[in-house]
Amino acid sequence: MVQIGYHASHEQFAPSHLVGLVRRAELAGFDAIKCSDHFHPWSERQGQSGFAWSWLGAAMQATSLPFGIISAPGYRYHPAVLAQAAATIGEMYEGRLWFALGSGEAINEAIIGEYWPDKAERNARLLECVDVTRRLFASETVTHRGRITVVEAKLYTRPRTPIPLFGAAMTEATAALTGSWADGLLIGAHDADGVRRLVQAFQENGGAGKPVHVQMAVSWAPTLKAAEENALDQWSSAAIGGEAAWDLRRPADFDRASSFATADVLGQSMLITDSMSQIVERICEIGEVGATAVHLHMVGRDQEAFIDEMASSGALRGQRS
Repeated sequence: MVQIGYHASHEQFAPSHLVGLVRRAELAGFDAIKCSDHFHPWSERQGQSGFAWSWLGAAMQATSLPFGIISAPGYRYHPAVLAQAAATIGEMYEGRLWFALGSGEAINEAIIGEYWPDKAERNARLLECVDVTRRLFASETVTHRGRITVVEAKLYTRPRTPIPLFGAAMTEATAALTGSWADGLLIGAHDADGVRRLVQAFQENGGAGKPVHVQMAVSWAPTLKAAEENALDQWSSAAIGGEAAWDLRRPADFDRASSFATADVLGQSMLITDSMSQIVERICEIGEVGATAVHLHMVGRDQEAFIDEMASSGALRGQRS
């Protein structure tokens, strides 16, 4: 049975608010929590960007669910420091953390002032960071000189249970590469066709039998018109495709680039609906093509109403047949 997770969006809500939301999600019956890890929001209208690793300690103390987070090592985070952060959370909350690594976006990672490379180079740097992270998790003393440099680093505080390292992918090519190194796959998709292609690429290249988590964007409201308006206000950046989404540097750039977005265009990247049954049906369809967990990112502002409606729909833990 596919797990249903709640996505905590640091771009849209203050960390103190998000702690309350994940507590509410657990009480409602969600199976898990996933959160973003950004330095900037995707839009000036979103207005937040709390430090996810500080928040994780508080949020996991306030709940008992498993948590996942996606970060990009090798730029604003040195991979040894990021590995230490993950190991510390893992030791505090044994067996509850999974950790996804991705190649990053300029809006978050270019703040350090280094040249922002193309995708092939970002992938190469990511693989070096993955190797360093695994060796540190295995209690090795690590020295590495390449795209990133590590000299005689060792983690003395580590969890008893190894932290699963997931790989993030948005394309079939990246999903195939991820199959060669990751313990699981994290993808962003909102329909079964998009999930199926990436899962197949992952499984055919070393990922067979490994978990697949899907972050599914949803704009839900009591009326379809309100759902469309919320999507346009809060998540119009989803209309920006290709490399542009990874290369733009400022929230204002995303606002300008997506200023002509329409609800029809955004519907190609998220489920816009006033129907809880449609959300549940979509989750089931995604589960049938290989997802083991679907983390719902409701892009509108009224998170409390969404969480409560998910509970009353009968879709959540303890209510599913």
